[in-house]
Amino acid sequence: MLHISEQEIIKRLKFDNPWWSATEGVDSYITDMPRRAYFNGFYENISDTSLRRAIILMGPRRVGKTIMVYHAINKLIQDNISAQSIFYISLETPVYTGKSLEQLLNTFLAYHQHSRHQPLYIFFDEIQYLKDWEIHLKSLVDSYPQYKFAATGSAAAALRLKSQESGAGRFSHFILPPLTFSEYISFSNQKHLIQKSSGNDITSQLYHYQATDIKKLNEEFINYLNYGGYPEAIFSERIRKESSQFIKNDIIDKVLLRDLPSLYGIQDIQELNRLFTTLAYNTGQEVSLEKLASSSGVAKNTLKRYLEYLEAAFLIRRVHRIDQNAQRFKRATMFKVYLTNPSMRSALFGNIDESSDAMGSLVETAIYAQWLHSTGIDTLYYARWDKGEVDIVHIDESTQRPNWVVEIKWSDLPYQDNRKIEGLLQFLQLNKSSLISPPLVTTKEVTATKSVDGRLLTYLPSSVYTYILSSNILHHAT
Repeated sequence: MLHISEQEIIKRLKFDNPWWSATEGVDSYITDMPRRAYFNGFYENISDTSLRRAIILMGPRRVGKTIMVYHAINKLIQDNISAQSIFYISLETPVYTGKSLEQLLNTFLAYHQHSRHQPLYIFFDEIQYLKDWEIHLKSLVDSYPQYKFAATGSAAAALRLKSQESGAGRFSHFILPPLTFSEYISFSNQKHLIQKSSGNDITSQLYHYQATDIKKLNEEFINYLNYGGYPEAIFSERIRKESSQFIKNDIIDKVLLRDLPSLYGIQDIQELNRLFTTLAYNTGQEVSLEKLASSSGVAKNTLKRYLEYLEAAFLIRRVHRIDQNAQRFKRATMFKVYLTNPSMRSALFGNIDESSDAMGSLVETAIYAQWLHSTGIDTLYYARWDKGEVDIVHIDESTQRPNWVVEIKWSDLPYQDNRKIEGLLQFLQLNKSSLISPPLVTTKEVTATKSVDGRLLTYLPSSVYTYILSSNILHHAT
């Protein structure tokens, strides 16, 4: 039987690390790509050699993790780090099969004659393909304190589970979510559609941005809902035209049919797929375990586990319910499920337009999706009771009372007809003492303020609010 030789491995390593050559560097097509807004925070973690931890870059498939690693490598070289001190390896490459992390690292060290006391930067891409990776990586972090280790992986559930079990105190997690709406606008060169507000009115003071052309901004917002969560789709017309195949086959199916079954030993893959399809179709809708079990055909106990798996894999996010008095329920049998990227629904059920029945739910999904990198998402709830509902209620962690609320609409009727927001008005009356900012109602095109029942309400287009929200969260995340 033939075996892969050391020379073949070195040849592949040189191919994967072109910057080792004095005449080459990171491929220009990669360096020319715009950086994710999360890059600065990631690079700070990489360049901080005082912290003896491996950085685990987690996130869904195709959101730009590998590109961000290449951008970090390019920045290290620009910052006068020796190119021969940087080691990148993709562990899904067949030639590395059967090799441990330490064997691969030793090949790199021997090739460049590095010592264990030199400052080196080691990047393991798609690390989940290596059995017991977390044990081996923790050992390397302990054995080589001068080296900075980073690892990426698309099987986010596996990475988080195993790194928490075996890497306590040695791993730091960094989550890269799907493309935010403000990143989408920037990447697609549409920043002229929105600008900083210059007025002194309350809306300008609170939200700081306004659309220069709301109709065109809404067109881009709908494009974002259909395919905009993935950087590649912005730069490839073919992917945009075949977004269903790109997203479903290359992203959803690989997680459902390969990543999750291999991690959790799921036998009935079709059952898991059936559940996810049900959830995707009903993104933004309230569900109960009983109804979900009935519609998906999955037993309740199995259903609970599957929901945990899908959430750990960054495919869905559950949001819990409170009542009209902002009180949590003792038995949380009802909840909302949101896709972490609205484009997944379009991939499964077809693109939407401004008049689609699903538009309201997808707008709500997109707004929640902007929160994925922020711990603030843990303080968001929705309120529902017999006679009304409020889409987003933020609960202050110290007082356990609501301090701001948002009612999400894809229509201008709520500005004209207060009956369209009766639930919000009732909730405000019951909780008026704890609210610290004017309630927000999102619209399709209207920007305005209005006094209703003695309380000032702000009205803002959903596309503008999504842009503002993502911009603010990115500012704090970076």
